[in-house]
Amino acid sequence: MIGLLQRVSEARVDIDGETVGEIGSGLLVLVGFQRGDQAERLDRFLERLLNYRVFSDDQGRMNRSLRDSGGGLLLVPQFTLAADTDSGNRPSFTPAAPPDEGQALFESLIERAEAAWPGTQCGRFGANMQVGLINDGPVTFWLEVH
Repeated sequence: MIGLLQRVSEARVDIDGETVGEIGSGLLVLVGFQRGDQAERLDRFLERLLNYRVFSDDQGRMNRSLRDSGGGLLLVPQFTLAADTDSGNRPSFTPAAPPDEGQALFESLIERAEAAWPGTQCGRFGANMQVGLINDGPVTFWLEVH
């Protein structure tokens, strides 16, 4: 599973002109699942998201996690993160989890995140979403859990 973490001062997801998820300061995480990803690894993935130190401490060092800062968490499914871009000019999505598996994994991640982090917001799997954000820093990290 792949997470593209972005430290944001605000972020939102709209579908058909309606806001379905919105946070202030916190993490926007674009989430992609690959073939072979297992639900048993979701807890580890979520712990990494909540504990990854990307927020500044009093000395300006990235030494605080989402748990420390108390910010929002916005999870957005994005299967294109699992694309194979090694050759040619068109990505291959063969490495991505099949849609039914990806959706089940994303829904399970949302359930776990909502239980662990009140106020978790999310996009909708398979929807045409418009994602808006103000990246704070900018700070962006690629996180993989196998």
